[in-house]
Amino acid sequence: MTNFIKGKKLSELFFNELVKPLLEKHYPNLKYSAGLLGSGSDVIDFDTARSMDHDWGPRVLLFLSKNDLKKKTQISEMFSRELPYTFRGFSTHFGASDDKGIKVSEKISKGKIHHRIEIFTIESFFKEYLNFNVKQDISVYDWLVFPEQKLLSITAGKVFYDDLGMNKIIKKFQYFPKDVWYYLLASQWIRISQEEHFMGRCGELNDEIGSKIIATRLVKDIMKICFLMEKQYTPYIKWFGTGFDNLKSSKELKPILSAAIKSNDWKTREKYIAKAYEYIAKLHNSLKITKPLKAKVDCFFDRPFLVINGGLFASEIKKQIKDSTVKSIKLDIGSINQFSDSTDVFETNTQKFKSIYK
Repeated sequence: MTNFIKGKKLSELFFNELVKPLLEKHYPNLKYSAGLLGSGSDVIDFDTARSMDHDWGPRVLLFLSKNDLKKKTQISEMFSRELPYTFRGFSTHFGASDDKGIKVSEKISKGKIHHRIEIFTIESFFKEYLNFNVKQDISVYDWLVFPEQKLLSITAGKVFYDDLGMNKIIKKFQYFPKDVWYYLLASQWIRISQEEHFMGRCGELNDEIGSKIIATRLVKDIMKICFLMEKQYTPYIKWFGTGFDNLKSSKELKPILSAAIKSNDWKTREKYIAKAYEYIAKLHNSLKITKPLKAKVDCFFDRPFLVINGGLFASEIKKQIKDSTVKSIKLDIGSINQFSDSTDVFETNTQKFKSIYK
């Protein structure tokens, strides 16, 4: 088996050593951009040797102007004729998509190459991938319904060549505007506040399964708020823990959260979750976006369950919001990533969810 190389690096080499020279040879005056962004673990640098079994290999996204898009077929056919069958030991030929749209590289030694040099305009790519017209300004509601995995896979990608200004477009998606960020942070604290006392209550009733389920939900919510506080887009669930490992807060927080999940009784579980609460409270204070807030857990009213009072953090953050559109949102549900974890939702036209905020 050919030694594994990160897919993004492979694609950049593929572009520089094969794709670019062929374009210069056959279309010397062509203005274009090229890179690797969009779907794929290779785009966000989470690919491993296991990833090579599908939708992985030497590939490039090629972006043409609207006027040059009429050359799409002839350019694609040129690559089919002139690309070598392998590059750095990896096949440049991909089989037909299966019923889920998955393509697998296949080694061939003769015949036409079905390559993965996919051709778009910049506008058509964003319309297909985000259902968004990049010639328009990004509204508050657009930010709330863009799936974060897709924002991540746009901003974490790499542009190898850029005549058409793709990097300028990508920069617009770099991270949420400040007041949208405040709203998402506040909504995440509210999520925590709504369930922070339930874990102990279930445990008190000897419902260990229920207590563990709630603890796991709280662990996920704590991890999510760390992504927000460090201003990093959240990957989808397969890569959620891997992405968390890359956060600065993970070094101290991961052992605490792991201990909470492994705990076999609710009191021990609560001890570790309480430590995690205090850590994220201190992390919040380090942002200096509100006055310093109490970073010590306390009992939930007169009940013996330790909480951080996430609602107070949410209330203070919301006071900082100035944007009238953000302030007018009545529901504290956050973005689509905070109120849904459905893959089908993220893969559909998420723009239709904008109405819930109005």
